[in-house]
Amino acid sequence: MQALEFAVLDWIQSHLRCGFLDAVLPPITHLCDHGEIWILLALILLAIRRTRRQGAAVACGLVLDLLACNLLLKPLVGRVRPFVLRPETALLVTPPLDASFPSGHTAASFAAVLALKASGSPLWKPALALALVIAFSRLYLCVHWPSDVLGGALVGGAVGYLGAKLTERFLRRPGTAERM
Repeated sequence: MQALEFAVLDWIQSHLRCGFLDAVLPPITHLCDHGEIWILLALILLAIRRTRRQGAAVACGLVLDLLACNLLLKPLVGRVRPFVLRPETALLVTPPLDASFPSGHTAASFAAVLALKASGSPLWKPALALALVIAFSRLYLCVHWPSDVLGGALVGGAVGYLGAKLTERFLRRPGTAERM
């Protein structure tokens, strides 16, 4: 399996690596170093009365993502990152120090996307476009294995959907919707 994953990463490096992507992808990946772009989106949605439900769904999904990825899966799996096994890899970003599986950037991104989709926000489409670019950036920058990114997308999508459903259930309780 690791040989296949290295083959994917090597293909990206030999066929897609270029000055333009070297310049563009590090800042894009940094948008989500700690989920910043998605936290900001949740805060903006929460600040606008008509989008508070979607903002609450995104916020809930991100909290569930933090619990699932950073507190449970990364310490439990403890997977080493690809650049550690290939020290000759020229990194364009500061080497992450935590475990590799799942990709937290990807998980947070897909948590936001699925929370938006499940809560009925049309913003899920542009969010998906950004999430896909962020996920690709993690491979391009050689800081994650392809299965880390796939795992992040699956975990993030699941907790984002769950966050939207939990928010919906909470807001259906008598007296709660009026406070929103």
